[in-house]
Amino acid sequence: MEASKPEHTELDKCMAGEIYDCHDPIFLDYKNHARRLLAEYNRLAYDEKERKTTILRELFGSIGENVSVGLPFICDYGRNIHIGSNVSVNMNCTFVDCNTITIGSDTLIASNVQLYTATHPVELHDRLREDWTPGDARYRWHTYARPITIGRGCWLGGGVIVLPGVTIGAGTVIGAGSVVTRDIPANVVAVGNPCRVLRRINDDESATTDDDR
Repeated sequence: MEASKPEHTELDKCMAGEIYDCHDPIFLDYKNHARRLLAEYNRLAYDEKERKTTILRELFGSIGENVSVGLPFICDYGRNIHIGSNVSVNMNCTFVDCNTITIGSDTLIASNVQLYTATHPVELHDRLREDWTPGDARYRWHTYARPITIGRGCWLGGGVIVLPGVTIGAGTVIGAGSVVTRDIPANVVAVGNPCRVLRRINDDESATTDDDR
């Protein structure tokens, strides 16, 4: 008898970048866990660094050494966030980590930066569930999520927005207020909405490699 194939769960769909039901119980559990940790984290005093680190290690999927995350901080699940060492995330940042967010070591994230992995189909008839009725526990809108990767040694200026599926190469600087809609290469300054490369930097630096977290 042929063995049955393992069930393709809503979590599997989510992490594969497919349409998934974000109201599935597993995601509600993830959100509740994250909200409990964030509620305590965002009440802590500035100098309660040891407790902050303990919470971040429980909240995030992985975290290196010497990581600072300013208050307030908001994320969806926490478990999909992976941060290297020597990273500073300033106040009032939002990481919508429905899929993986990876931040390399030696990176600066300024205030009010928003990293969005979740998105929806553009066409209305694709965005809405045709079989949805009032009282349906499923989410009304079709949703999918794509990972975000920020390489080692980057600097994201204040108010930067990074959209789903974007990779920012190592050593790159993203100017304040930029909206990053597509991949940005390593070792450049890029600004604007949509964000575009202005010029190369770090030509004499060999340390800013994407695989060095």
